[in-house]
Amino acid sequence: MARIKIDLPPGFSFETEIPVRITDLNYGKHVGNDTVLSIIHEARVRYLASLGYTEMNLEGVGLIMADTAIEFKKEIFYPSTLRVAVTAGDFSRVGFDLYYEIRIVEGEKTTVAVAAKTGMVCFDYEKRKVAAVPTAALAKLGAAI
Repeated sequence: MARIKIDLPPGFSFETEIPVRITDLNYGKHVGNDTVLSIIHEARVRYLASLGYTEMNLEGVGLIMADTAIEFKKEIFYPSTLRVAVTAGDFSRVGFDLYYEIRIVEGEKTTVAVAAKTGMVCFDYEKRKVAAVPTAALAKLGAAI
């Protein structure tokens, strides 16, 4: 069976720390896969906020997550602190990908636990239609198209 392999970019433009909560654990006593997607969502919201955006207002258009891929590399346990790096790439006329690297912080050392990607599409919620990525947003996101 083919496995998902995510090629992360060489650098990230944003980092945030997210603590693991006891409620993030599943019956296997580690962070559940559904929780990892929630952690990615939290990191995305923080990344957008650092640029002055929300998921509902990226220079006047909203964002919809069109797809996601998660590559699990290491179990995450409580109590851990996670360092989540985020950056944008693979820009198109109506969207872009966000890349995530989740590392477990262990003193001065960090260990990669997750690599992930979400495909984001710009959406006009009033017209209920896909929209072009605003030029101003492209500049802030570091687009090279």
